[in-house]
Amino acid sequence: MVGLKGKGSQKNARLERLKAEITTYIEDRPGCSAADIVAYLSNERKMRNHGLTARKIGYFIPRHMKNLIGFKLDATTGKRIYHVMG
Repeated sequence: MVGLKGKGSQKNARLERLKAEITTYIEDRPGCSAADIVAYLSNERKMRNHGLTARKIGYFIPRHMKNLIGFKLDATTGKRIYHVMG
């Protein structure tokens, strides 16, 4: 069996596309929740094969985009409301 020679270029491309799509959505619609982001990406942008859920987006943004996107908690619903920092 031959070892893999790639450096994960497809994985990096998916990661960068997801970052770009999330950033543009939040720039256009500040004050959205993770469920709003997932609905947009799955239905409008046709990213259904990525297996996105609101929970995954909630973990993804603080891990990969903490310098770009901030959040505050909505006191009535307990959801995170995302906005672009800066």
